[in-house]
Amino acid sequence: MSQGSVGGDVFFVLIGAILVFAMHGGFAFLEVGTVRQKNQVNALVKILVDFALSTVTYFFVGYAFAYGTTFLVDAATLSGGGEGFELQGLTLVKFFFLTTFAAAIPAIISGGIAERMKFWPQCLATVALVGIIYPFFEGMIWNGNYGFQAWLEAQFGAGFHDFAGSVVVHAVGGWIALAAVLLLGARMGRYDSKGRPVGIPPSSLPWLAMGSWMLCVGWFGFNVMTAASLEGASGLVAINSLMAMVGGILVALVVGKNDPGFVHNGALAGLVAVCAGSDVMHPVGSLVVGGVAGAIFVIGFEICQNKLKIDDVLGVWPLHGICGAWGAIAAGVFGLEAFGGMGGVALMSQIIGTLVGVTYALAGGFVVYGVLKAVMGLRLSAEDEHRGADLSIHKISANPEHDLGR
Repeated sequence: MSQGSVGGDVFFVLIGAILVFAMHGGFAFLEVGTVRQKNQVNALVKILVDFALSTVTYFFVGYAFAYGTTFLVDAATLSGGGEGFELQGLTLVKFFFLTTFAAAIPAIISGGIAERMKFWPQCLATVALVGIIYPFFEGMIWNGNYGFQAWLEAQFGAGFHDFAGSVVVHAVGGWIALAAVLLLGARMGRYDSKGRPVGIPPSSLPWLAMGSWMLCVGWFGFNVMTAASLEGASGLVAINSLMAMVGGILVALVVGKNDPGFVHNGALAGLVAVCAGSDVMHPVGSLVVGGVAGAIFVIGFEICQNKLKIDDVLGVWPLHGICGAWGAIAAGVFGLEAFGGMGGVALMSQIIGTLVGVTYALAGGFVVYGVLKAVMGLRLSAEDEHRGADLSIHKISANPEHDLGR
């Protein structure tokens, strides 16, 4: 490769990393707008600290676990194309990009466990998840570790296709979150003595909407820049992401009966679902996949909260867990040439890969959060939960001047 082409790739991947890094602000503000005001500071601190812990953990442990590369060599080797490293630090910006993906795991979980989770156990969970649980599956799918992809290809003619992480990132995060939420239990007052749901409205729809917008904008870095090079960049990925997003919005608008929370999360549902097949599907197929995801989120949220009595505050299990699984399986249909796709996918591989991913994530979530629950407890005391995580954990509220009456 010429020096200029390497520099272009470095810049391309770096911009992608920055866009996905910005998405973490979207995770934060989506949670800020959904939780009650007494838990807004906690939402902001959790996402930022989780990102910092994820970066350190992924740098020293997770990336090496997934890709077999350690950064404990001299800077000249890191940036100059020494053994195992690409020229001009291209490997380093790829690490940055993949770090933003890894850090999405605790950011997704944060929305499910909001308003009643202790702070330090969640920090330890982040280290375990980003250091071991996530990179194990990431390496198996995206680096061909452990022979799983080779086996699928030998059996069904194609491996598990998950271009930008409908399962590797989103479903894994969503199903881990389900385990954490089940171990935590519902928030105080979420259900009455007869088990009937008690509505807790979002604290700020403008903050919620801003979080959704930040995620939507950054998602084009999440999907398009997954190509990892200028040569591999594809306008098809961009337009498929766009069509799935608007499909999710429009269907959530109708199925959710014009509820603004469903509308803004419908966009995210569509984008979660399209990640897997955004490089192989036709735009019309992506529109359908995103639209179905919008309906899945609305219906799944209602069933989760009101039928199953699972207090998943932001609905991260239906949004990331179920819509991510749907998107990966749908890629095995709408990616086929018979449906206008590029081909190179196998439905059975998509089904098996999805089932393995969600089962692994659910089991991993129960192990990590189960051990933490047994050793140090997961949940705030009733008094601290009533006071709110902001004052109980961080000793300051979102509006301290107002609290002082000045």
